[in-house]
Amino acid sequence: MIKFYMEDAGEALKETGSTLHGLESREAEIRLEKNGPNKLAEPERESLLLRFAKQLKDPMIIVLLAAALVSGITAFYAGESFADVIIILAVVVINAVLGVYQESKAEKAIEALQKMSAAVSKVYRDGKMQSIKSEELVVGDVILLEAGDAVPADGRILECASLKIEEAALTGESVPVEKQSEAPGSSAKAGDNKAKEIPLGDRKNMVYMGGTVVYGRGTAVVTAAGMDTEMGKIADALARAKENQTPLQKKLTQLSKTLSVLVLGICVFIFIFSLVRAGDFHTEVLIDTFMVAVSLAVAAIPEGLATVVTIVLAIGVTNMSKKKAIIRKLTAVETLGCAQVVCSDKTGTLTQNKMTVTEFAGSDETLLAEAMALCNDAEAQEGEEAVGEPTEAALVNYASSLGISQKELQSRMPRVGEAPFDSVRKMMSTVHRNAQGRFIQYTKGAPDEVLKCCTSIWENGAVRPMTKEDRERIESENKKMADKALRVLAGAFKETELKPEDTSPAALEHGLVFIGLTGMIDPVRPEVKAAIQECRQAGIRPVMITGDHRDTAAAIAMELGIITSPDQAVTGAELDEMSEAQFSDKIENFSVYARVQPEHKVRIVQGWQEKGMVTAMTGDGVNDAPSIKNADIGVGMGITGTDVTKNVADMVLADDNFATIVAAVREGRRIYDNIRKAIQFLLASNLSEVLSVFVATLLGFVILKPVHLLWINLITDCFPALALGMEEAEDDIMERKPREAKDGIFSGGLGTDVIYQGILISALTLAAYFIGHRIESGIWEIAPSADGITMAFLTMSMTEIFHSFNMRSQRKSVFSLKGHNKVLWGAMLFSLVLTTLVIYVPFLSRAFGFEHISLMEYITALLLAFLIIPAVEMVKWSQRHR
Repeated sequence: MIKFYMEDAGEALKETGSTLHGLESREAEIRLEKNGPNKLAEPERESLLLRFAKQLKDPMIIVLLAAALVSGITAFYAGESFADVIIILAVVVINAVLGVYQESKAEKAIEALQKMSAAVSKVYRDGKMQSIKSEELVVGDVILLEAGDAVPADGRILECASLKIEEAALTGESVPVEKQSEAPGSSAKAGDNKAKEIPLGDRKNMVYMGGTVVYGRGTAVVTAAGMDTEMGKIADALARAKENQTPLQKKLTQLSKTLSVLVLGICVFIFIFSLVRAGDFHTEVLIDTFMVAVSLAVAAIPEGLATVVTIVLAIGVTNMSKKKAIIRKLTAVETLGCAQVVCSDKTGTLTQNKMTVTEFAGSDETLLAEAMALCNDAEAQEGEEAVGEPTEAALVNYASSLGISQKELQSRMPRVGEAPFDSVRKMMSTVHRNAQGRFIQYTKGAPDEVLKCCTSIWENGAVRPMTKEDRERIESENKKMADKALRVLAGAFKETELKPEDTSPAALEHGLVFIGLTGMIDPVRPEVKAAIQECRQAGIRPVMITGDHRDTAAAIAMELGIITSPDQAVTGAELDEMSEAQFSDKIENFSVYARVQPEHKVRIVQGWQEKGMVTAMTGDGVNDAPSIKNADIGVGMGITGTDVTKNVADMVLADDNFATIVAAVREGRRIYDNIRKAIQFLLASNLSEVLSVFVATLLGFVILKPVHLLWINLITDCFPALALGMEEAEDDIMERKPREAKDGIFSGGLGTDVIYQGILISALTLAAYFIGHRIESGIWEIAPSADGITMAFLTMSMTEIFHSFNMRSQRKSVFSLKGHNKVLWGAMLFSLVLTTLVIYVPFLSRAFGFEHISLMEYITALLLAFLIIPAVEMVKWSQRHR
């Protein structure tokens, strides 16, 4: 591939088959027809039906559909209601619809990239300048770029005058890049395989699609268009980037597969066992046996799990939005809660993306500010920030902060001459006429260059000759500021009686009076330092990734507490020298990555992921998009972020505030905790149902029918589970280490808890059946019992409701928790009322096959149910003290 940045301008024209006067129209048409338009490729759009169908591939959804099929067949042969089928299918449809509308789509990202391209460009065709649609540009076109223009394609600069281009969206560089037309050296040619690769941000003689001209003018020959541009490569990376599942999705998929095998195995076993024991294969026996298997299927499948998880996540989304974090995927709300590494872009995320003067050196700050405001091409806006090249705007804002109005200065001291800035001498000078009719020249620029032109110094309100000690002191001040990663500019002046006839740099810039130095930087957001400290307390490692130079990045990272030594910073060029194995060995040594390109960001994110770390990536520019998409959770900026970044992000920070991430971490951890509590509660409940039906079947009696189990699953299980999803965060939630990505849904003893709690609930339910049968018949025996079924139903329903209070914390005593979950109390009351009504309202009790049990039986069932609380409290006490 030709490295145009290593070629001189003439060679670049030759390689592209063009001239300084551009292409002929006919040649441009031929190239356009051959290579296609200068726009990014659009992916094939998936139909709404296909998107919906994809949502049904989830294993849990497949299990639910299987349950619906089984329930439907049973209802058909038994002549019963199809309510089970309708409820299950409703759950499936709701989940699928939510998934379709919440999932982000790749074409949105591509469309956003296209919008960033210039709509119209100025180009030389047939030897004259004309405006054409940007998509009609071809390789070889010579384009004209002026301040305010968006760069429409990649190109090699042919000539330029004070050209500066903002490339932050592409490279992450916060300061506009000063361009030049010269090649870096004549010895290294594009065809020379030994020619060293130059990072994108350092290619001073190139322009790239997506950049914006902020100063000066220039011409460039188009070297790449459409998908061949650097932005096109990003678009291609987006198209190829793999959509990763969040940790919660992985765990629920694992759970769904486990439940699928469990349901199938138990149903087949019980079906065969019941047939063999009956020794009869008539239709009636087959249907009865099949219904027993269906009972187990209904008991084993937590029909409400998908709904509960979705609703809990939706509640989390609402809470997050109130805290300025907009979730674009429901399941992503919990991922930040387990993030172990947060890779953050610097510009606009950790910093304010606004150059600001923070220090000065000199004896007269007012004079220095006046000099910087007058020798300046940025313009002050009434009551607003100055507009123009960021460095110059910062100087105008600096003067304004001292009460000095640029407009008032300009009216009092109009500009009458100037020597514009250029990159060779690194200075600019302007000449002004003051109220007394004298002429004052102000000069600003690189300190070492300005100092060479100074013979005097302004001190204590007077001019005196500059000494060697003065120069050493000024050089020392300059170094101090530079060591802090400040961008340092010097100011000087010269007063004359007559207006200079010659305003060339050589005529103006000598015999100057040195005023002082200004140091500026893109300042950090004031709240970020505390946020990073809290992240560290929560066991999360912050990592800065930026296009800025190493010194600037390291200084800011040390100020924020991201690193403690500059040795913990590495550049993109150094990354290129490392093999994958070397990078894997050293990745934990680095927390700052400077001067990086888009592919480096993806490599960094993937490097941490290969270490098994759940990785988040924040950013705002187009260059961040591929890494954001590859991360476990991508976080875009809502204010400064580009559309492409927002569209590929899982979460968008509405206030562009890094501190919002801390709130998101807390909320994410709370949500995941609550989902685990809900899952534990539901699985323990379903296990108790399976065990109860299984034991009763082995003993030869019916304890609960399918309709009873479905009622319990959807009424007395779902409402408490939802209430658990609204539980407040436990006090120590931000003092825990992030959970490991490899941890299963049953980690931390949850699986063991589910088993013993399921056994306890089942034991209490079986006890209620036998007590009911004893009260009804007066004898202890294994036999069918209407009172037994009713008491078992009431006990299981209320045991699960009481057990939901145990689930407010996996290990802490329910009596030690602060605050009260009012929603959980409401769910208990609601479930108790409904369960009581279904037993005692005649038409409902007949439909369910219940007996009107006595008050004593009712109270006995409730007392048995309440025993689950002290039983679990004793186990928790043992676990805490063990």
